[in-house]
Amino acid sequence: MLNGISFALNPGGFLLLRGANGAGKSTLLRTLAGLTPLAGGALLWDGAPALADFCTHAARVAWLGHLDAVKPALRAAEHVPVAALARVGLEKFADLPVRLLSAGQKRRLALARVTASGRVLWLLDEPTTGLDAASVARFAEICAAHRAGGGMIVASTHTPLDAPDAQELAL
Repeated sequence: MLNGISFALNPGGFLLLRGANGAGKSTLLRTLAGLTPLAGGALLWDGAPALADFCTHAARVAWLGHLDAVKPALRAAEHVPVAALARVGLEKFADLPVRLLSAGQKRRLALARVTASGRVLWLLDEPTTGLDAASVARFAEICAAHRAGGGMIVASTHTPLDAPDAQELAL
């Protein structure tokens, strides 16, 4: 159970959730997404209850959980446009069935889905799991570009992320 959590995130903001396994990072992310109900308190968007209209809230949120949520039988390009695949370095795998991708490539495909969503708030649960150093660096560039356009990110992580101006919330 989470108690006493409070933060504000402005356009271009990045909030890193840190804490031990089981501390509530995933629970907080699911709550922000509207997937887990609030037991108390309030979740506000521009001063209004964020979940009063769930469809409106869902339209502004891109979610990446622990599972990559990609379909093994589909080709990579059937998940996202090739331009989104290029952003994560997967364009040469566009016509490959996802079942043939490595774990890191599947994670990059899941990140491509987030980037292609056009959603302003990215909620990312351990987004760099399975990524090599080059992919983590590319991910940091993608996040910086999203934020430069006014996008916001809340991410849980146990690994360092290149976001020197990010807020941190220890759970």
